Amino acid sequence: MSKPVGPYTPVVRAGDFLFVSGQVGLVEVDTVDGPVVGSLAEGGVEAQAAQALSNLRTQLEANGATMDQVVKATVFLTDMGNFAAINEVYCAAFGDHRPARSCVAVAALPIGALFEVEAIAHVG
Repeated sequence: MSKPVGPYTPVVRAGDFLFVSGQVGLVEVDTVDGPVVGSLAEGGVEAQAAQALSNLRTQLEANGATMDQVVKATVFLTDMGNFAAINEVYCAAFGDHRPARSCVAVAALPIGALFEVEAIAHVG
């Protein structure tokens, strides 16, 4: 797993809950020295959303949790015109599981991302 792009902890456990910091669509690249952060997934908001949700899954699994244990997700979009498109990607990532969710329009996201997701998982 790569380092975060800012001064924060990617996942914090508090009792029976995991709080996963915002994940954007960064692609991790394997190198001789280990994995490093590459660049944003190419292919627009859908590709970035799919990668960000995959990164969320990776963070959860590294901490003994699954997407089915997510109880709350918050999605951030730089363009609400992408709402329908990201809903399809989001539903594919979560399958039949539907955690509570908010979607917030923002002026900008770190490193020029178009999509970001954070989550709370119950692991008790």
